[in-house]
Amino acid sequence: MNYHFPYGHPYQNPYYYNRSMPMNHFSRNYNCCTNPNDLIQANYFGSPEFNNNRRVLTDYGPNPFVININEATKQNNTYRTALWTGGHLQATLMSLNPGENIGLEMHPNVDQFLRIEQGQGITEMGKARNHLDFKRAVSDDSAIFIPAGTWHNLTNTGTIPLKLYSIYAPPNHPFRTVHPTKAFAMKAENENHHGNAY
Repeated sequence: MNYHFPYGHPYQNPYYYNRSMPMNHFSRNYNCCTNPNDLIQANYFGSPEFNNNRRVLTDYGPNPFVININEATKQNNTYRTALWTGGHLQATLMSLNPGENIGLEMHPNVDQFLRIEQGQGITEMGKARNHLDFKRAVSDDSAIFIPAGTWHNLTNTGTIPLKLYSIYAPPNHPFRTVHPTKAFAMKAENENHHGNAY
């Protein structure tokens, strides 16, 4: 079975295995970094693992995967963590501190979906960077649809972290992206421009 991996993957085909070996030999060796989500090893087959009763928040793509997205989104404490990256779609978890915003941006070739799971904010969109004529208050359970080529921003106007997840089609960030803070994300995106406009 062949897959298209747009960003390359550091492991072999997940469906190949040696029947004589115990299954616990098939964990990814992702011990190259740590972050506020306490990443630990996750198995090849996309089942969420736990560490101290916390779900491991790491990139489970492109394998079949099921998760309680509400719980995972609320657990996430990073500005952005990729949860699932495939050839045509990507899901990331985000957390914005009070007063923080995503930053005005535009994805020329990427449609985006945002879902708020906790907190409140303001979303702004428009066809021109200096003409954001679409403004809406958003809160828990709000869904935001952003067409490719649309300038947009989201600002946390509440007193608690704004927890959301974002779906990009096609993917917008490299496999296993983790941005602990907005400043870290801005630096990484300036160094590895993803075709976004700012």
